[in-house]
Amino acid sequence: MTSDASRLGFYLLLAPILLWLVVLIILPHVGLFLVSISEKVGPREYETGFGNYAAFFTEPLYWRTFARTAIMSILATALTLVLGFPIAYYIAKLTRGRTKTVLFLMCMIPFWVSELVRTFGWMILLRETGVFSNALQSLGLVSGPVEMLYNDAAIMVGLVYTSILFMVVPLVTTLDSLDDSLIEAGYDLGGTSTSIMREIVIPHAMPGIVSGCIVVFMLSLGNYLTPILLGGKDSLWFTGMIYTQFITRFNWELGSAFGFLLLALSSLVVFLGLKLSGQTLSKTMGRS
Repeated sequence: MTSDASRLGFYLLLAPILLWLVVLIILPHVGLFLVSISEKVGPREYETGFGNYAAFFTEPLYWRTFARTAIMSILATALTLVLGFPIAYYIAKLTRGRTKTVLFLMCMIPFWVSELVRTFGWMILLRETGVFSNALQSLGLVSGPVEMLYNDAAIMVGLVYTSILFMVVPLVTTLDSLDDSLIEAGYDLGGTSTSIMREIVIPHAMPGIVSGCIVVFMLSLGNYLTPILLGGKDSLWFTGMIYTQFITRFNWELGSAFGFLLLALSSLVVFLGLKLSGQTLSKTMGRS
């Protein structure tokens, strides 16, 4: 009786998770895939085939935008890691007590508002009549207004800013678990700051690095607001192309195919990242 009751309790606890996975993830993806392999041959007439996927490879605009989105997402992830690692290391290893709490809280404060508000904030800073342009004119560095919006640099700034917290948090968690005595022992044995960072700190932080990179890459790859608002309507971001197919052209079949191609890309990049770093998904998520 006790065993049956425990098993029933386990199933009852597991039921909401399974229901959530099936209803909100598995079934929508199955439905989307079925739509993606439907080819419209006439009014309300469809045939099963892979013509929507073929259209992606035969139209240069589609796959070039796809490649551009992937490359810029990888660059944004790398830049976020370069900026986030020193911040995380300083918070985790060089501060104590209330200072650590305050610094960590300062990293989180911008995320208390929505991504839309944060992106509009960057638009105010970067636009032709914005803060940066006026500051440059006041200092006499430029003779007229400078438009810093609607280019790749503005998109990159927005992507890094909107996702850096998701790099810092796993890195702080992982670095916080590194025993300070290991770093002290490295110095006692004649190690330099560079060698200690390379031989002790980075290998220990690797699960946090991989975890942060996975999250940041997926957020950048699937971001819609930041590229459209900071890069303009001609920013050529693949999520914008998906939106156009669904909302503007009402071409759900092609839009669904684009969505699955984006899903395949993110899965492939994550798989390659895990292989190259020698990490596993379970180890990465467990340590971070």
